[in-house]
Amino acid sequence: MILTDQLTDIRTTPRRKVLISGASIAGPALAFWLNRYGYAVTVVEKAGSLRSGGYPIDVRGTALEVVRRMGILPQLRDAHIDSRRCTFLDGDGGKVASVNPHTVAGSVAGRDIEVRRGDLTDALYTAVRDDVEFLFNDSIDTLDQSDHGVDVTFRGGSRRTFDMVFGADGLHSGTRENLFGPEEQFHRYLGYCFAVFTMRNTFGLSHEIVMWNTPGRAAALYAVGDNDEVHAFLNFARPEPPFAVDAFRNPEAQRDLVAAIFADARWEVPGLIAAMRDADDLFIDVVSQIRMPRWSSGRVALVGDAAYAPSFLTGQGTSLALVGAYMLAGSLADRDAAAGFAAYEHNTREFVSLNQEQIGEGDATLFPTTVRALEQRNDMLRNLSTMPSTEGRPAHSALALPEFMPAR
Repeated sequence: MILTDQLTDIRTTPRRKVLISGASIAGPALAFWLNRYGYAVTVVEKAGSLRSGGYPIDVRGTALEVVRRMGILPQLRDAHIDSRRCTFLDGDGGKVASVNPHTVAGSVAGRDIEVRRGDLTDALYTAVRDDVEFLFNDSIDTLDQSDHGVDVTFRGGSRRTFDMVFGADGLHSGTRENLFGPEEQFHRYLGYCFAVFTMRNTFGLSHEIVMWNTPGRAAALYAVGDNDEVHAFLNFARPEPPFAVDAFRNPEAQRDLVAAIFADARWEVPGLIAAMRDADDLFIDVVSQIRMPRWSSGRVALVGDAAYAPSFLTGQGTSLALVGAYMLAGSLADRDAAAGFAAYEHNTREFVSLNQEQIGEGDATLFPTTVRALEQRNDMLRNLSTMPSTEGRPAHSALALPEFMPAR
């Protein structure tokens, strides 16, 4: 066949149509790479628009190479949050220790990136918006797989057929439930709940984190710059997941639960509770992982938190989403669904497992649940070097990105 004939075949071969559920991080990243490999990509998102703002997130290790290959690394470096110190306080608000944030997080100063979540989602969306179809304010209602594709009914009432469907819709993935059943069978609760929101920066904080602890409770203020707002964070230990109680699903009941947990807390915590009551961006959830024996079935696959949420205790949720999207799309570059999904799992699972195992059972180092554990943590913090490590945690860079077939 001569070159002209080959080009004619490429132009006349219908592009395979795929649907991605979720427009946060894993979804747009997957859309970017699938579009590069010749797929016609649609992304459906239940929110009415991209979620701007949001708490800070990390891009580390292997994920840095992903964003470099996407061409958005310079943009993220410009948006990098230059946190200068992390101060730990005791129950009365007295200073325990002040350390370099990289020392606590296991990240590498000058190499790893921390940005506002919205800065990353904006960069991803800008990279794909001209080539990918986005359907906001909608979601998948039903999936019906057959030999010819996946018939999708949307909650908005429309119906379409795709060659493949991907769930990138987070920890509480509807796609996963639709495909594999209830979340509980894959949900590994880690013993904590948390609340995050923004509030006025009346504390004079700048480029720093301040964390208050008593056994089983933590409150933190995160100032990402010199602006008028700080990110507030409340974390508390709870043996049984509160979502087992129906009342927890009610927003007011959630606020009441958090307020009750911190009712006798000192320092600035009463002010945080009052601000939480009025916050319009409050997000409350459990600290959990998703552990699944397989990430795909038929023509449908999961990526990011929907398949393997590691929890914020590892700091690797964003990086796993970016790396997983790259690996999934590349595995499908020159394979059909069955072979591509198998390659994706085979080549990515060890990296995922290593990063999920960065937390221990029950107690997390930063959030001790007993007086003794808190004393030990504080002793460790006092003895930490003030200089950040020049080497990140091995798990962050445990996967060397393969080169897949050239993108079109």
